[in-house]
Amino acid sequence: MSIEDNRRIAIAFFERYDAGDIPGVLALMAEDITYWLAGKPGSNATSGERTKAEMADIFRRMESAMTGRLRMAVKGTVAEGDKVAVEATSRGELRNGRVYAQEYHVLFTLRDGKIVGAREYMDTAHVNAIWYTR
Repeated sequence: MSIEDNRRIAIAFFERYDAGDIPGVLALMAEDITYWLAGKPGSNATSGERTKAEMADIFRRMESAMTGRLRMAVKGTVAEGDKVAVEATSRGELRNGRVYAQEYHVLFTLRDGKIVGAREYMDTAHVNAIWYTR
């Protein structure tokens, strides 16, 4: 795959999520993906290394807690070799009335047209305040 192919796949990840197409998001991931979410393990329910199945569960739980889709927008990308860095934002309202408005930097690693690794950095204090504070 070319660098531009890899960039298109990384952007498609956010476009599919924005469209509410979670099966489409998961289809972009290799079965053996390692998806790391920012935060020390134990600092919240999602931080640390996750498998594809665990990410699917996280995506579904997020979706069920929201009044609508989590809207996502790509702000920029940088691609080199098998890596694509993406800056993105999201916004969505939870059923409890809180608004999740996040900024991300995700470093994707791709192989043979699939995402095999992701390192997702975001504001973990905002994650805890919106998703885990009662």
